[in-house]
Amino acid sequence: MPEKETMERAHKDKREGKSPTTQAGEFVREEMHHIRKGKHGARSTKQAIAIGLSKARRAGVDLPPPRKGKTSERTRRSAERAYARGHGEPPKRAPSAKRSRAIHRALEREGSSAASHAALAKQAHTAARQRTAQERSAAAQKAVQTKGPSKRHAAALKAVRTKGHAGLSRAAHKAARTRAAHT
Repeated sequence: MPEKETMERAHKDKREGKSPTTQAGEFVREEMHHIRKGKHGARSTKQAIAIGLSKARRAGVDLPPPRKGKTSERTRRSAERAYARGHGEPPKRAPSAKRSRAIHRALEREGSSAASHAALAKQAHTAARQRTAQERSAAAQKAVQTKGPSKRHAAALKAVRTKGHAGLSRAAHKAARTRAAHT
């Protein structure tokens, strides 16, 4: 069962017009916290993300299951069941307590390195490389539209502050940092 704060953050994202994947990201974030706290582990970062996405679908996030050929048939069917569960369809049978307990115990035996910052960065990099530059650009453009003027301004200032920003002299960098510090 997702935590109350996670549900609230996901609802907030939905109200702000953010995409279902952004809403589902809150559940993935919660899963990473659980792994870091030691509630349970995960064999890989991919598995940890999959658990979070499944929770999101069961909680009613409009995240459709992957299309045929994108993942294994077993994963796709599991995602379809989770999606149906989150959209009002009753389960075909009551969940088995013995099975749930066995799954939880198996996850408890797994390590916590799947939720490390390095592992997450590696996973994000791998996932990004599978997308075209055009897809990545389109995602960034869409994100900008949901940011709002104040957050866009903050992001622009941050871009100016970052090392190696083209077109600014050292003096301009210093001035930008000073302005950013006083805002």
